[in-house]
Amino acid sequence: AKQLKLEEAALLAGLPKAPQYYSPIAHADRAQKRRNLVLNAMLEDGKITAAQAADAKAKPIQLNLQKDPNSLAPNFVEEIRRYLETRYGSDQVHEGGLRVYTSLDMDLQKAAHQAVLDGLAAYERRQRWRGNLANLVAQGQRLDKYQDPDWDEDPEVSGYIHALVTSVSPASAQLRFGQRIATLSQADVAWTQRKLPALLAVGDIVYVKVLSLDGGGKSKVSLEQDSGAQGALVAIDNATGDIKAMVGGRDFNLSKFNRATQALRQVGSSFKPFVYTAVIDQGGSPDETIMDAPITFETLSGPYIPHNYDDKFEGLITLRRALAQSRNIPALKLADRIGIRTVIDYAHRFGVTSTLPPYLPVALGSAEITLMEQTSAFSVFPNDGVRIAPRYITKVTDYEGRILEEDFPDIKDVISSPTARIMTSMLREVVVHGTAVAASKMPYPLAGKTGTTNDFTDAWFMGFSPSLTCGVWIGYDEKKSLGPKESGGHTALPIWIQFMNVALAGKDPGEFQPPPAVPPSVAQKLDTPDVAPGDGETH
Repeated sequence: AKQLKLEEAALLAGLPKAPQYYSPIAHADRAQKRRNLVLNAMLEDGKITAAQAADAKAKPIQLNLQKDPNSLAPNFVEEIRRYLETRYGSDQVHEGGLRVYTSLDMDLQKAAHQAVLDGLAAYERRQRWRGNLANLVAQGQRLDKYQDPDWDEDPEVSGYIHALVTSVSPASAQLRFGQRIATLSQADVAWTQRKLPALLAVGDIVYVKVLSLDGGGKSKVSLEQDSGAQGALVAIDNATGDIKAMVGGRDFNLSKFNRATQALRQVGSSFKPFVYTAVIDQGGSPDETIMDAPITFETLSGPYIPHNYDDKFEGLITLRRALAQSRNIPALKLADRIGIRTVIDYAHRFGVTSTLPPYLPVALGSAEITLMEQTSAFSVFPNDGVRIAPRYITKVTDYEGRILEEDFPDIKDVISSPTARIMTSMLREVVVHGTAVAASKMPYPLAGKTGTTNDFTDAWFMGFSPSLTCGVWIGYDEKKSLGPKESGGHTALPIWIQFMNVALAGKDPGEFQPPPAVPPSVAQKLDTPDVAPGDGETH
């Protein structure tokens, strides 16, 4: 208390009567009047001089707000809460003073959160304006009394927030969020291809990105939209299994469902590396050839006639190119050759615990897996064939510092080092020449695999550097199409690139271990030249 300034002490003294009503965060004007009332009372009681009272009243309210870590990583915190309550009981967790040391990196978490929201905003703009805005006037609410839950915290530059439309003209629309105002011009909303009076109405609740904040309460924002599309991201440290970042959805306040750990979704072609791993581990070579041509598989339910993403066939190609270009026919032929149960066994060895039915289309990712499972599985490749179980908590102590539990990395051998290195080199081709070629401009050694499901309902990218593995998923909670060409390479990969550029910046990226030498084969001469996929081919 001795460190408080007079105006700060008066502000705090005025809060107990009605903390929410006089909140300096939500209602700065009320808080200032209440503070000044306290100063007047102190002056009347002779506790301060008139000069001190006048000086304190002249000071603006200044708050040093720090973002609650829980608000930046709510899904991660919720996972830990559930675990701790199961192990120690609710009373011990909430009242026992436990000290919990976690794996989370707050800088990476912030980057992950930003990347997911930016990626969703880019996707939404590609879908054009959909409207369907909630309107307070239509609901019979008073605009001057409206307080959106988003406004409980101070806005941040680059953050996304809901705002209230307070006026609209042919030239501009004025918005309010909290104590701030912003103006949108016709040029600002050009991407919607609509005129402002037809686009917005007084009382509309709109979704915006904060571009700048000035001291006068005015701000610059961009109009965005939220059609319900969701995104999730998981980043795992390869050396320790530590979960460094986790985003479970667009907005935890609107939906607490964790799409990183709870959502079972078809993984599309991001499952294919398990097929190729099984083949390579059993003596196959990345440079052996396979025919990419029409084929019919006879199954118990009748003929199964698969096709490639682009409905084209490349003829005789190497396994390396077949994976890089995500050709479906070669993957199915390989799975049929070694047996789909063998492929499923390999997936389970990688740490996939979800049920995988023994049907051939599973080779193309028709089974449902969580993002956490898939991200952890992909970390086996840069780890030289070793799987380290994902870790949220490194240590828990009681209030006095006595260790209650300490979690050391759980390490298991999955595949041989040569197989892991060959697969890493093949997945490197996906980035250099294949469906993830957009990431080839990044100045780091990278590898990974895109994934897209039928009707574009799910978009995935699973990728890694020598030190970090990151998985991204985009889709709707219901099985609904993202839209034509919204593939893993087009929709999920940009989010991964944005996050990894931040995560790897200024750090030694390391190098992948080189694969064992493969004897030259005449088959290599039969392979189609390695070129980047054309428009519409990324998947």
